[in-house]
Amino acid sequence: MALNSSTSFPSGASFSEKLLYGVQKALRKLAEETAAKDGSLVVKINGEIKDVPAKELLKTLPK
Repeated sequence: MALNSSTSFPSGASFSEKLLYGVQKALRKLAEETAAKDGSLVVKINGEIKDVPAKELLKTLPK
């Protein structure tokens, strides 16, 4: 997946900052698509594996 050319980063943005942005964007897209199907995702919260409705998970993710 290539970054959209309209995505601009500050001139000093490191590779790791760009990578983190891409991962966050992909996770948000996964949660949105799963929520549209009324699905849930498996996540690890405080060492516990939990099945969380994607709609609830979306509320905690950055935009």
